[in-house]
Amino acid sequence: MKNIKMEDIVTYCKQYGFVFQGSEIYGGLSNTWDYGPLGRELKENLKRAWHQKFIQENIYNVGLDSAILMNPNVWVASGHVANFADPLVDCKKCKARHRADKLVEEFTKGAETGDGWSNEQLEEFIRDNKIECPNCGSTEFTPIRKFNLLFETHIGVTEEAKSKVYLRGETAQGIFVNFNNVQRAMRLKVPFGIGQIGKSFRNEITPGNFIFRVREFEQMELEFFCKPDTDLEWFGFYKNTCLDFLKTIGLKKDNLRYRDHKKEELSFYSKATTDIEYNYPMGWGELWGIADRTDYDLGVHMEHSKEDLRYLDPETNEKYLPYVIEPSVGLDRLFLAVVCDAYEKELLEGGDEREVLHLHPALAPYKVSILPLIKKVHAEKAKDIYSVLCSEFPVSYDETGSIGKRYRRSDAIGTPFAITIDDETLENDTVTLRDRDTMEQIKIQIKDLKRYINEKIKL
Repeated sequence: MKNIKMEDIVTYCKQYGFVFQGSEIYGGLSNTWDYGPLGRELKENLKRAWHQKFIQENIYNVGLDSAILMNPNVWVASGHVANFADPLVDCKKCKARHRADKLVEEFTKGAETGDGWSNEQLEEFIRDNKIECPNCGSTEFTPIRKFNLLFETHIGVTEEAKSKVYLRGETAQGIFVNFNNVQRAMRLKVPFGIGQIGKSFRNEITPGNFIFRVREFEQMELEFFCKPDTDLEWFGFYKNTCLDFLKTIGLKKDNLRYRDHKKEELSFYSKATTDIEYNYPMGWGELWGIADRTDYDLGVHMEHSKEDLRYLDPETNEKYLPYVIEPSVGLDRLFLAVVCDAYEKELLEGGDEREVLHLHPALAPYKVSILPLIKKVHAEKAKDIYSVLCSEFPVSYDETGSIGKRYRRSDAIGTPFAITIDDETLENDTVTLRDRDTMEQIKIQIKDLKRYINEKIKL
């Protein structure tokens, strides 16, 4: 991992229009973030890459876009109303609130996560090891209590109990309740998957580390339905597929690792869970979770809704509840990993330094920057080239400052190619094409630009 601090990433993201503090002119709102023009483009490119890999290029899978607000009984059935909670402790001295399991994880530097531990186990570990409050150093904490993460709201004109609904805590439940609809409408046979990208909300006790843990976030989830005796095979398949995808979009192998959940960490319905972790500036953290959820989800929704969610195998006439393999990645965490991995302050010959974002070209917000060498002489031709290319892929135009400074601005936002328009362009329709990473330059005909760039920006 490059020696990058999270403060550097936060500063960079604001300076170049990737991520801003939410509601900043009103003093902000704790741990809310707005994605700026370039951040929005990078997020869309990540979504597009995920959809291409897991939906478009996979013969088994289809997409869905379910509602954020759902019948509250969905969350009762799924167990979220009763069990979707974190263990909360307060420091008796400074009154700071902490997740008890995170105190354990930070104290042991990840050797223990505290996941799946009872309140008694957590309290005993914190007490016996004299774990200190990160805020003030005290070792005196209140007894642990459960804190439900679901956001509540109301529909209609009165705030009666019957009008209470929840902002979804995950996108997965929208897939499970649409299992019959999608299977019948698309005439799907097991095995098949349903994937979706969307906003989820969790009232986290201790959000932090920039966009790593926030209360409003986006998920990219796939629920893959398979025969019960094939689940571990598909679990292994998606472990490999997810890791391959991360390497394909440019994340370095050395910054990625698997972490298999111990038996005591597993959710009660989970047969196996593996996290793909990334080495963020603050240390290793979960990026992508792959879980074997067995038939729990369809089973509880069938029980509570009284709808038959069993699959009828057309070849054997057997009716059964499929098992579910769930690869789930947080888009915000993936965004952060991609930026951290690509960002570099590079020392050049002669002692100069340049800020550069080595994004995979497919992810870059702009694919090309158009740079007229001399504004008064070359701007008209440059704008003509811009008009030709902008319908094919995102293009930026910059005519202010020296050509060197414009190259640096282009490098800093991750644009893989810069096109310089000069006198030679006016004479014979050739431009200078500069590569962001190598800084090498080639001459190329204007008519060949689309083909050349399209080849380079493929995943």
